[in-house]
Amino acid sequence: MADNRKMTVFDDGPIEVYGPCTFVDENGKVIAAVEDGEPVYICRCGGSTEKPFCDGSHSKLGFKGAMAAVKASGK
Repeated sequence: MADNRKMTVFDDGPIEVYGPCTFVDENGKVIAAVEDGEPVYICRCGGSTEKPFCDGSHSKLGFKGAMAAVKASGK
């Protein structure tokens, strides 16, 4: 069985997660079940009203991810 899970961190946006995977809260309650090959987007900016999922708030907030900041610093 091939492992098709993949995560992509967008510089100034969310983390894209490709399933299959299951998201649970700290009590083990299922938040979302993602099918094989389907994407879900995880908020990094903290502004989403659908946390932990992205609702596009990063665009309105002008969110700049840490990876971009590190690149800009030359480190």
